[in-house]
Amino acid sequence: MEYEIRPADRDRFGDVAVLLGPRNPDSSVCWCLTYRLPSRENRELTGRQRAQRVEELCGRAIPPGILAYDGDNVVGWCGVAPRAELHSFARSTRIPHLDDLPVWSVWCFRVRGGHRGKGVAAALLQGAVEHARDHEAPAVEGYPVDNGGQKVDTTMAYVGTRALFERAGFTKAADTTAVSNGFPRVLMRRALP
Repeated sequence: MEYEIRPADRDRFGDVAVLLGPRNPDSSVCWCLTYRLPSRENRELTGRQRAQRVEELCGRAIPPGILAYDGDNVVGWCGVAPRAELHSFARSTRIPHLDDLPVWSVWCFRVRGGHRGKGVAAALLQGAVEHARDHEAPAVEGYPVDNGGQKVDTTMAYVGTRALFERAGFTKAADTTAVSNGFPRVLMRRALP
């Protein structure tokens, strides 16, 4: 199935909210900010403030991610940005820095119910690579679980799997000390010519 990939810019903030926002706008859900913000700032932002922060990010020259569409329907989200902008990864002691390249990171996938298992995550990952390439990134990294084909709980599958990244041309570059859903996470990298 073919999906159209578009940047999550200010004009598409409503679609970002469909995928990342809670039904109750006063609920404090992640909004894909947990890895982006320092811990204290992340904890202090609540409910509608989180939505406002993401809307601000959507207005920047480099949006906070990309969206997948099936026709006019938004069906998926992928967080992708320069690693230096992502507080948790820029300062991580669990996920190593391989070198001084200004790499981009893919850290979050979200696929709407009813669309899972239909190639949305694969299309998003390829779209993330193209998005990073369009912004002259030298390489893209991801930090998926190395689940060896075992089932990953849907709520924890947001980091992707090693197999997903391998199918997109990424190779394992390093082990990490990070774990998700009981599975080790690995650093996968793809150089961009």
